[in-house]
Formats: sequence, C-alpha cells, structure tokens
Amino acid sequence: MPQANGAAATTGASSGRDGLGAAVTKRNKPRYRAFTQQQLPACKPILAPHMVIPVLIFLGLICIPIGLACIAASNKVVEVVYRYDKKCVPGNMLHNKVAYIQNASIDKTCKIILRVPRDMKRPIFIYYQLDKFYQNHRRYAASRSDAQLQDPKQAAASTEFCKPEAYSSKGSPIVPCGLVAWSLFNDTYSFARRRRRGGNTEALTVIKSGISWRSDRERLFGKQVFPKNFQNGSLVGGGQLDPTKPLSEQEDLMVWMRTAALPRFRKLYGRVEADLGAGDLLAVAVRNSYNSYSFEGRKAVVLSTAGLLGGRNAFLGRAYVVTGVACFALALVLTLLCLVFPMKEEHLHLR
Repeated sequence: MPQANGAAATTGASSGRDGLGAAVTKRNKPRYRAFTQQQLPACKPILAPHMVIPVLIFLGLICIPIGLACIAASNKVVEVVYRYDKKCVPGNMLHNKVAYIQNASIDKTCKIILRVPRDMKRPIFIYYQLDKFYQNHRRYAASRSDAQLQDPKQAAASTEFCKPEAYSSKGSPIVPCGLVAWSLFNDTYSFARRRRRGGNTEALTVIKSGISWRSDRERLFGKQVFPKNFQNGSLVGGGQLDPTKPLSEQEDLMVWMRTAALPRFRKLYGRVEADLGAGDLLAVAVRNSYNSYSFEGRKAVVLSTAGLLGGRNAFLGRAYVVTGVACFALALVLTLLCLVFPMKEEHLHLR
C-alpha cells in the first residue's frame, strides 16, 4: 500500500507537470493572424504577352517625346569651341613645344578670331577645356588638405597627404598644399567684339565672380586662410595666387580644385553679360602659359549659352529616344512571336 500511494503521488506530480506545460504552451501560442501566417492577399502578375506588349508601347510613347524634347533643348544652346594649343605655338617651335612653354623669355600671347554662328543671349559662359588630364588619378586627387583650406591653424598639421608639395625648401608649410592646387590652370583670355555690320571694336568684360560653388566659398575655403609659400619652389606647376586675398575669394582655385571624373573636362573661367549677334567676330587674346605639352594634352576655349538642361549635351535625349525605340522593337517582336507561336491551352489557364 505505501508503494501504491507513492506511485499515485508520482503519477499526480507527473500529470501536474504535463498540465502546467500544456498551459504554458497554450499561453505562449500566438494568435492567428493572416500577417503572421503569410496569408495576406497578394498580387502575383503573370507576364503574359497581352500585359507586356501594352506596357512596352506605353513606355515607348513616354520616352521618345521626352528624348526629342531634350534634344531640342540641347540644340538651342549655342556653343563655340576653339582648340588653340597648337595654333598658339610659333612655327619654329612646333618640334619642341615643351621648350617653348618653359621658356619665360618668349611672349606667350596669341590672338585668335572666332565667328559667332547664331545669336547668343546673355549670360555667355566661358570655359577652358583640357584633354588627357587625369584629375581622377588617386594619388593626384588625394594630394590636398581640406582641413588646411578651412582653418589657418591647420597649415602645418594637415599636410601628410600633400607630398611632394607640402613644405617649401626652407621647411615652411605651403598653403594651399598638394598637387591639385600646385597644378592650377593659368591660361588667360580677353575678348573684344566687332559687329557684323561694321563699327569699332568693343572690349567685353569677363566677370570672374560667382563662378564657384557657394558652399565652397562659405565652408570649404576659409576666410582667414591666405596663400603662403605657394609656387615658390624650383618647379612651378601652374598659376599664382594673390597672397593678400583669402582663399574664399580666389574662385579660380575653387573651380580648379573641384576635380573632374574624366580626362576630358571643362571648367568655368568666367561669364560675359552681353548679347552677341550671328556673324559677330570675337578677337580673343590668349596667354598660353599652361604646360599641357608635357603630357600631350589639348587645350580649348569654349563659349556657350545655357538652356533648360544646362549646356549643349544631347546624350540624355538620345538615351531616352534609344530606350523608347527599344521598347517599340521589343513590343513588335513579342507581337510577331505571339502570331507565329500562339499560346497553348494550358498557358491560357494561367491568366
């Protein structure tokens, strides 16, 4: 009898644990919801020809007009491009252009004549264009110090990436340091206009203010940072900077230090607030000082107006047109396939 009582007690204890476990299991069981059971209604479209073909036609009808509008806007932009790197070298120096550009005793000024093809409304933007100049090279793009550009106290402390243009021959820090600033573009342009119907030559003023990003003027380039020991070494890379002006006022430097992604690029030189008529002649005095001959680079001066999409560039419009034509072509191919190879009975039940 004692054993029976013990067995009963054991059985009762086991039953109590099972009941407790069941209660716990039931208490932790989540409520039934369609979301937790992934049973929400869903749309699962089947890409049948009767759905795909209208979509392709619709995309074609949208892309082609947009592309044509972009091309029309680009064609309204008037642009004049003139390459002068060879034209501005004397004939007796064409065999050794590097010696010509490095000889300080030779006058580097040359004059070119440009004809305006169509009416150009103000403002007219002036760019310089360089080819075969790889500003995106890693070592070149990293050779600068943004901390030094902002804070005069960082002149000597933030030059670790600026070598070999970090310190002068006397050991003083160079401001701004690095190869990007050292290679500053220094060709200059001046313009004079002679109208098609005759008359005197009229000088055009090139406005150099407001050509850089406002964020660069207000944040990146400090108002208390002045150039020091810049281009004082034995090897001069490019243009000079005014040591009496802070970097926040030297916009040519700001434009140049916005490094380009491609080896052919344009950078804003200035703008002219005057209208030019079709057939007007522009006399451009170019001071050809920048050494692009060491790397066989090309230089050009560009005059351009601006449209709704910026400068003259038909790539966006052509991309839209090509996309639209491709959509129409795919729709036509699918239509022909459906006519030649009609859908079978089992495929029709999938709709």
